Amino acid sequence: MFRKAPVTTVSNGSYLQGQADGRLPSMGNGQPAQEGKVVLKKKVTLLRGISIIIGTIIGAGIFISPKGILKNTGSVGMSLIVWTACGILSLFGALCYAELGTCIKKSGGHYTYILEAFGPLPAFVRVWVELLVIRPAATAVISLAFGRYFLEPFFMQCEIPELAIKLTTAAGITLVMVLNSMSVSWSARIQIFLTFCKLVAILIIIVPGVIQLIKGETQHFKNAFAGNDASVLGLPLAFYSGMYAYSGWFYLNFVTEEVENPEKNIPLAICISMIIVTVGYVLTNVAYFTTISAGELLLSEAVAVTFAERLMGSFSLAVPVFVALSCFGSMNGGVFAVSRMFFVASREGHLPEILSMIHVRKHTPLPAVIVLHPLTMIMLFTGDLYSLLNFLSFARWLFIGLVVAGLIYLRYKRPDMPRPFKVPIFIPALFSFTCLFMVALSLYSDPVNTGIGFAITLTGVPAYYLFIVWDKKPKWFRKFLGK
Repeated sequence: MFRKAPVTTVSNGSYLQGQADGRLPSMGNGQPAQEGKVVLKKKVTLLRGISIIIGTIIGAGIFISPKGILKNTGSVGMSLIVWTACGILSLFGALCYAELGTCIKKSGGHYTYILEAFGPLPAFVRVWVELLVIRPAATAVISLAFGRYFLEPFFMQCEIPELAIKLTTAAGITLVMVLNSMSVSWSARIQIFLTFCKLVAILIIIVPGVIQLIKGETQHFKNAFAGNDASVLGLPLAFYSGMYAYSGWFYLNFVTEEVENPEKNIPLAICISMIIVTVGYVLTNVAYFTTISAGELLLSEAVAVTFAERLMGSFSLAVPVFVALSCFGSMNGGVFAVSRMFFVASREGHLPEILSMIHVRKHTPLPAVIVLHPLTMIMLFTGDLYSLLNFLSFARWLFIGLVVAGLIYLRYKRPDMPRPFKVPIFIPALFSFTCLFMVALSLYSDPVNTGIGFAITLTGVPAYYLFIVWDKKPKWFRKFLGK
């Protein structure tokens, strides 16, 4: 049913065996695949690449994050500046990942680039935290938003029961896992459709907002920088909210080996997607403030729904449906991309061997997909999800900053590496400095949550020596790891 990714060794029974030390050569490293070997097909075209990026970025963030950014900036004008700055900063980061994706043609995203630049220990820590906490918690959070907005039209006059939200969420998560296990092509096609729905949802907000501006509804923009004084320590939290809304620009790099003509399509898909998302996000926030004051926005539980109820009457029922579809697209894109990180980490010997198996007929990394299902369900029904994300927001940006710092390091360590797409050096320097500065400032402004996140991340260090370095493991332990 499953086979290993192609390696330059002979077949033995149902599986293709790796090297004697348990490490597997990476795909995309110039090794020819043997005839008849099962591989992940190159089915990600330019359009599908754009849909993966836009479809994963635009989730619930634009409908939720305006509140967090306004709260931490203190004024309408400053919040719009942060939205724009986060878009530009995300574009800089995306351009850095475009260079990495065209010169290191391996899937795996953050994990692969840290492995290439800094070695196995930090790469293992990255995938360890992603597998155990970040990805299950992030999937559960966006799925809860899906469940809540999906049920919103059925409970307009009363509170939605928490159990109903969680059961709907569980059904949505299961559907995403099944879809990604069954077919790459269908996952990509549905992602294109859902991306279209997301853009429609954004336009449903932007167009009435523009009409309001034409009518002269600009009272909420007067004295745009007046309001509560925001401290410098609040800016990292505002940037975290903004960067959370933009997060997803790196997901195409998780599936590099499945992208057609990656030297051309990865940079194009990233640039097109980031321009569309940044313009859309800023205009959406401008539209909100044509109808909702800063105080009303802070009190709203669902900014997009409040906006629609003010301007659209009964048509506002359509907004929760589009938001639910938007969240479903983020779930689908996130699972599609991150499962490839686990697939590659297993292929490199850093996760149990079964996660690098490929279904012989469907050509999907089925074990790497379904491993997320039980972990996400545990998070959904038992975890304090938002606290976990607060704990580990700093970890995500710490490693992203490390990846981009690795790009600078590789420029000097491996100057002869082919670089079909190359960014000016000030872009990775500025981006990595900003990420690491935000991380350092968050340690000062929120030491408890950030410290807990730092401690959770550090558990990857003993795990690395226990699972990877220690070579005198008991036989049952080695069997459990698939060695």
